[in-house]
Amino acid sequence: MLVNLKCILDEAYKNYYAVGSFNGYNFETFKGIVEAGAETNTPVILAFGAKYLPNMSVETAAAMAKSLSEEVSIPVCLHLDHCKDQNVVYRALKAGFGSVMYDGSALPFEENLRNTLDVCRVAHACGASVEAELGSLAAGERSHEGSAEDVEAYTDPEAAKQFVDGTGVDALAVSVGTVHGLYKGKPNIRIDILNAINEKLNMPLVLHGGSGIPERDILECIRHGIAKINVNTEISVYAVDQTKLYLESAAPHFSELSLRQVGYVKEIVKKYISFFRE
Repeated sequence: MLVNLKCILDEAYKNYYAVGSFNGYNFETFKGIVEAGAETNTPVILAFGAKYLPNMSVETAAAMAKSLSEEVSIPVCLHLDHCKDQNVVYRALKAGFGSVMYDGSALPFEENLRNTLDVCRVAHACGASVEAELGSLAAGERSHEGSAEDVEAYTDPEAAKQFVDGTGVDALAVSVGTVHGLYKGKPNIRIDILNAINEKLNMPLVLHGGSGIPERDILECIRHGIAKINVNTEISVYAVDQTKLYLESAAPHFSELSLRQVGYVKEIVKKYISFFRE
């Protein structure tokens, strides 16, 4: 069944665990994510990034997610990820998305706040949830989000408090040292900043750039307010690499390759599910 983000994250935040937000961009990723959740009896967030609109429309994504969610008994949240265009946000809400992320993080603070407030008013009237972002992440290796020019800017706790109070967002994505993509060196997660934000907001926080973070760092982040963790790059890298290996040793029918790829997605999603709830 499809639910909004707040239904999933409030429970996670109160009980000190995180829910994975896994990016999907085609049938294989959507099916793999939903089935991994069903097979582990765990709620999942199916994230469809605005970057993947060339792959399918928000209407197609919503129809596919609705159909797949009706085949399982777990809560599934269809979430629009990293969308800078308010018109696309409103289309997604009309199509049935239970959560949207309006990404105004590159805008001046006041403009980001005003735009996010407008999105919150519409989304909440539709029964949907809103995630926003303050700060910015650098781009790591094999990232399909952001650009090489992106510069890391940590989230300011005081600004975060002002932003949440002024918009009414349901979850806030924070920048505390993670990157979009895979790490070029050892991650340096600023737990001190995360703790300060958590103490001021007392609400579900979101960690973008979850691929490749050591388990001990993820668990520490969860203890300090992170209730949603985004994973994209590792799913793509693993599925592509395994597909290459498979095609080197076989000449399958396209339908068989599709099922294999569903399996590759499930492997990574299940791995993250297992320790997000430890």
